[in-house]
Amino acid sequence: MRVGIAEDSVLLREGIGRLLADAGFDVVARCGDAVQLRAAVRAAVPDVVIVDIRLPPTHTDEGLRAAIELRAAYPGLAVLVLSQYVEVGLAMSLLADSADGVGYLLKDRISNVPEFLAAVRRVAAGGSAVDPIIVATLLSRRRRDDPLAALTPREREVLTLMAEGTSNQGIADRLVITLRAVEKYVSSIFGKLGLPATGSESRRVLAVLLFLRR
Repeated sequence: MRVGIAEDSVLLREGIGRLLADAGFDVVARCGDAVQLRAAVRAAVPDVVIVDIRLPPTHTDEGLRAAIELRAAYPGLAVLVLSQYVEVGLAMSLLADSADGVGYLLKDRISNVPEFLAAVRRVAAGGSAVDPIIVATLLSRRRRDDPLAALTPREREVLTLMAEGTSNQGIADRLVITLRAVEKYVSSIFGKLGLPATGSESRRVLAVLLFLRR
């Protein structure tokens, strides 16, 4: 699997590259800004790019804008965006049109190497990976007549894992329950929240996140 990295911190960029290379990924580009990233994608055509949301020269949202641009120009390109802070608005702008092949993680997540590598693989395979802290932030919001109040504690656990991009089988493994039980919980959650029971895991993630954002 071919991976490109865009991160202005040399230490972090090289550290991520080393982790990926040790795990068997082919790191084809290591970039320090969005301009270099765009050129590298044109030249190397990676399967997935890992992009810091804030890149030079202004360190605002250059990385995010580059990620959105590249996804539009290269429909098969998967994007995993990294951020130092919880920025829900920026995360949702990345996920606005599709959750297929998209991830948004806090940089602290890299320290859990197995989880980070699993997220890269999931996104590269067309799935989703949304940081648990972002999901928790969305879940903590309260609205009048909040339909989340109708969910049982177990359904909230399942909803959280769904929003993070975890598959039904992954949820079953994490919660140590059967796949059939997960399917029943998912069906109940969609019914209570009035969401369409889409077949695609990524569309399901997008539907949940859009609901939580309202």
